[in-house]
Amino acid sequence: MQAGTVAVARLDDPVVLGLVELLQAEYVVRYGGRDDAPIDAAEFAPPRGLFLLATAGGEPVAMGGWRALGDGRAELKRMFVVEAARGRGYARTLLAELERTAAAAGIDRMVLETGTEQPEAMALYASAGYDPIAGFGHYADAPRSRAFGKRLAS
Repeated sequence: MQAGTVAVARLDDPVVLGLVELLQAEYVVRYGGRDDAPIDAAEFAPPRGLFLLATAGGEPVAMGGWRALGDGRAELKRMFVVEAARGRGYARTLLAELERTAAAAGIDRMVLETGTEQPEAMALYASAGYDPIAGFGHYADAPRSRAFGKRLAS
């Protein structure tokens, strides 16, 4: 990753919400609509979860978080890198830190949903050791949804 910082943030922080809107705009282009899965910012606050914001030169460039689902699993959500910062390792850095912090919080397995119109996301997760799993959650039966999971190192 290029020089930058990764810090704990709140999902409802105005800076993060600005990135969420960029992500939602990308969903509109790729899927024809916004992500309407229910999400509660409180689920991403310790100890039930964590949300991270990466900045470079004082500007927000990437975000992502995890929320505990119970039974030792956590769900990865809102992974996003702004277009101008893609290909610089931010997603991989965030993913590694999210996995590390989830494991430290007692999470055994990370799961996530992405979609067929996000091949770069599917490639990232596959390269980081995520395997396809059965669909779950809001998009469990959506034809373009793909679910992945990974056992975390304890």
